[in-house]
Amino acid sequence: MKKQLLLGAESIAQAAIDAGISGVYAYPGTPSTEITEYIQRSPQAKDAKVRSAWATNEKTAYEAALGMSYVGKRALVCMKHVGLNVAADAFMNSAITGVNGGLVVVVADDPSMHSSQNEQDSRVYGKFALIPVVEPSNQQETYDIVRYAFDLSEKTALPVLLRIPTRLSHSRAGVTRQPVRGQNKLDASSEKSKWILLPVNARKNYQSLLEKQKELIGLSEASEFNKEIEGKGEKAVIAFGIAYNYVMEVVKTHNLNIPVLKISQYPLPEQKIKAFTEKYIDILVAEEGYPVYEELLKGFFGNKKFRGRLDGALPRAGELSPNLIAKAFGIKMDDERTIPEIVKGRPPMLCQGCSHRDLFDAIKQVLGAYPEQHVFGDIGCYTLGALPPYSAISTCVDMGAAVTMAKGAADAGIRPAVCVIGDSTFTHSGITGLLDAVNDKSAVTVIISDNGTTAMTGGQDSAGTDKFFDICKGVGVEEAHIRTIVPLKRNFDENVAVLKDEFDYDGVSVIISQRECVQTAVKNKKAAR
Repeated sequence: MKKQLLLGAESIAQAAIDAGISGVYAYPGTPSTEITEYIQRSPQAKDAKVRSAWATNEKTAYEAALGMSYVGKRALVCMKHVGLNVAADAFMNSAITGVNGGLVVVVADDPSMHSSQNEQDSRVYGKFALIPVVEPSNQQETYDIVRYAFDLSEKTALPVLLRIPTRLSHSRAGVTRQPVRGQNKLDASSEKSKWILLPVNARKNYQSLLEKQKELIGLSEASEFNKEIEGKGEKAVIAFGIAYNYVMEVVKTHNLNIPVLKISQYPLPEQKIKAFTEKYIDILVAEEGYPVYEELLKGFFGNKKFRGRLDGALPRAGELSPNLIAKAFGIKMDDERTIPEIVKGRPPMLCQGCSHRDLFDAIKQVLGAYPEQHVFGDIGCYTLGALPPYSAISTCVDMGAAVTMAKGAADAGIRPAVCVIGDSTFTHSGITGLLDAVNDKSAVTVIISDNGTTAMTGGQDSAGTDKFFDICKGVGVEEAHIRTIVPLKRNFDENVAVLKDEFDYDGVSVIISQRECVQTAVKNKKAAR
């Protein structure tokens, strides 16, 4: 079929549509967002009535996808690496229930933390859950491996984890498509005990999962995505996922003749690796992320044979690159660069006209009168309030932590205990923290900075738009202490007065700071014209 120029993320989306998915479930998070957006824009997906609206968080997304699988349909669920932490309960237990229709879990990891709090490696989760993991090395293989993963999921009756790093998700290459497969017919699972994880059922299911490991290893041994590239000498490379691309770039650029074993499907193909490693005395292990398989290989075959992230042959943190691989091969590389002053890195900043700017100006004004000046922040555009000229945020840990950390500080005696959380983050995981504060009668002020969208990831729909007053009232916040302000310079004095009133209140209060994101406002005006 005709070749298309696609991002790695887009090749996942197109492959899933062509593989006959009936739904995609996701919460936006860089570098995974473009997968769902591509499906939402696809005329092919619209014609096939593929469900593609955003979920409230990754856990709800995963559980809905599992429900679609339960009734026999194929489902795709997407998130970034830290999102899998949110979905982990459903993810781990879905390995015990198994699946009915094919279920592929795409997790976009972010080595070097380009837009994330950590650089955790999602392959650890796959190993933890004892399910198949696939890790493509380029855009064409990404497309092919998604198609394969849905078939593998139905063959093994297990979810399949597809791990993709930022560099592959956000780069483009030509991709040749395969024929489109129709959607599965509705066929709900009849294995009731399999899906009801009472201990008596779960113990039996877990034993079946353990017994299935031999089959999974056999499938990895036969996988077309695990292959050997011949070479000469006593030194060799085992390359995983995108690291294989870097290795082959170095091999071709420097005209090297080195044996390479490419691995893109796990659990590890033990016999294939054993036969390969027995032939060489020095093996570089190239994998993007944690030394997940380097540790296993050293455990299986001894420490002396393998080099990689654990012994310093490759850096322990950050992304791999062809230059780093070349250095590990002993090739001298000139990394000295002079960066002109005009292109040196500059910190990000809030957009001109952003509603968060006027909110932070008001917060800083009010807090100036208090000896304790702590604002518990959360994850979103407003996190930039931690930087000058505002320097207003004291913490940013994980989604929803602003509310619960402010509650803990209030319980410890901090006054005022103030937090700022975005509209999408509040519905993602802030509501439960607010309920804790209400039940404990904690003296905390929760400021919901509502710009009507999930702005940080490109302006996706926000689940709580026009519902925040009712949500907070329903959770139990007193109606008199649910206040709405409009963050504009002309309202500055009025907003300062509202903030001061609620900071002084010895109980739970919520201030909804409500103004449309300046970026989505521009887009909406253009669309209206």
